[in-house]
Amino acid sequence: MDTKHIKNDVDPKFFKKHQESLYDALEDKHTTVEILDDDDPLNTKMVLNMGPQHPATHGVLRLILQLNGELIEKAKLDIGYLHRGIEKIAENKTYQEFMPYTDRTDYLSPYSNNVAFCTAVEKIANVEVPERAHYIRMIGCELARISSHLLWLGTMVQDAGAVSFFLWTFREREKIYDIFDHIGGHRFTISHARIGGVANDLTDDALAMIKDFVNEFPQELKDFHGLLDRNRIFFNRNREVGVLPTERALEIGATGPTLRGSGYAYDIRDFEPYARYDEVEFEIPTRLEGDNLARYYVRMEEMHESIRIIRQCLDKLPKGPVRTDNAKQAYPSKDEVYYSMEGMIHDFMMTDTGICPPEGSESFHSIEAPKGELGYFIQSDGTGHPWRLGIKSPSYANLQALEDMLDGEMVADTVVMIGGVDPVMGDSDK
Repeated sequence: MDTKHIKNDVDPKFFKKHQESLYDALEDKHTTVEILDDDDPLNTKMVLNMGPQHPATHGVLRLILQLNGELIEKAKLDIGYLHRGIEKIAENKTYQEFMPYTDRTDYLSPYSNNVAFCTAVEKIANVEVPERAHYIRMIGCELARISSHLLWLGTMVQDAGAVSFFLWTFREREKIYDIFDHIGGHRFTISHARIGGVANDLTDDALAMIKDFVNEFPQELKDFHGLLDRNRIFFNRNREVGVLPTERALEIGATGPTLRGSGYAYDIRDFEPYARYDEVEFEIPTRLEGDNLARYYVRMEEMHESIRIIRQCLDKLPKGPVRTDNAKQAYPSKDEVYYSMEGMIHDFMMTDTGICPPEGSESFHSIEAPKGELGYFIQSDGTGHPWRLGIKSPSYANLQALEDMLDGEMVADTVVMIGGVDPVMGDSDK
């Protein structure tokens, strides 16, 4: 095959320009270990590229660090290595077809992503969700919060040098995966939420497993606290490291535990309640120090509060349907599809066309995901797929804080600070 005349659509100068702009931002264009200062004969100053292939930077996060010995003078982040165009994909899918893609944004808490998307669609299409479905969604979201925080805890402690802790946190995550398997038939990317409710009701086995988990997990949390709270190595590796003042956290749009660890007690579940969070009691864990240790305490306390919320949801769980009974807004049950001609027609129409919000309408709705505010913006043209869809992801906002946190810190603390922010690049790059 003659390939000489095939046009390459990628501008070969793009990456070079991209590199130059990054180093311009560091006010230096040296890309290798070279003398940056004639008064530095020992070559203690250098520019270090950390990632994107570095295992501690999720494989797709790149840090450019200007070092003076062991100290970081300046830092720049380079993201976008995992960009998949999910928002554009959404504009070519029906609303329900897009559901599995939401699982794969913040893939450490898929259930939260499902609920965030569904609530945004329900808002623009005026869909009423049954009471029982709201409580089931809350249970799923809080289990997802615990699961996400457990992975953060295991990996951050591992970054600080303790390998065994990672295995202990994953043991607890496995229990949550087993619960999700009973709830929706999948352990990880569950896609259990549906526009208008949820895919199926909780079985007796699933309820029993959830009750066992909320009764047993607090003791595990207590053990985690006992191992870490007064551990001198862990304490010193995180105390007064990566300090983010409250004012600066607000300026750059930090959200979730990163914001609350800097002293600002903002939680969407309390300030703008969705589902039925206004009917349960919980505290908003907040710390004033703004360092890595503060963010650790916030997430640990959030897991306690999630258990408290799940218990209340189990006590309040009402009887009734789990999905709206409107053939124009939600899929019919499988019983209707298999034994009713009308049900089969409705199922086909929902798959082919889907729900159609009013033409010209738009909405934005956000929830409190494990990493912070996760919001969906939707514009409708009256068809069964969005005209425009945008995702406000918490990891994208929180990553900005790293550039502030890293300045003046030791290069050895870089990985620990990344763990303290708890970014997921699928959530950031989309």
